[in-house]
Amino acid sequence: MDKLCRSEEDSPSPFPGLPSGVLEMRVKEGSKIRNLMGFAMARIGGGLRQVVFSGSGRAVTKTITCAEIMKRKVGSLHQLTKLRYKTVKEVWESSEGGSSEMTVHRSVPNISILLSKDPLDPTEPGYQPPETLNSAPCNHHGLTEAPRAKNTG
Repeated sequence: MDKLCRSEEDSPSPFPGLPSGVLEMRVKEGSKIRNLMGFAMARIGGGLRQVVFSGSGRAVTKTITCAEIMKRKVGSLHQLTKLRYKTVKEVWESSEGGSSEMTVHRSVPNISILLSKDPLDPTEPGYQPPETLNSAPCNHHGLTEAPRAKNTG
């Protein structure tokens, strides 16, 4: 078995009722964060009100990173996060002359993060309000610092 064909099932948006102009960024395992953020930041800077970042499997952490970068750079963004599983169908085909193939259905985690300049429903599960300026301690460069342990020795 040498050749692999992979396909994801199409599933409905986890955010029903979104307006038609929302930017959907599909993050893949091989996506470059710099490229994703450059495109998304240009669009939200150009008047776009909402962005959805979504990724599956090994791209979940990269999806979260993109959303966190945008929240820091843009500020005052409401967030709605939805987690679910998607079914991925993998078909392995033999490179040898035979017509043997093996089909595998796997469930992989999927995350979708809606970032909005407009207020969202705070009662919706997965809602996070915008960060306030006083919510994280800052150093003299304006960067957020993690709390430090006291040296007792």
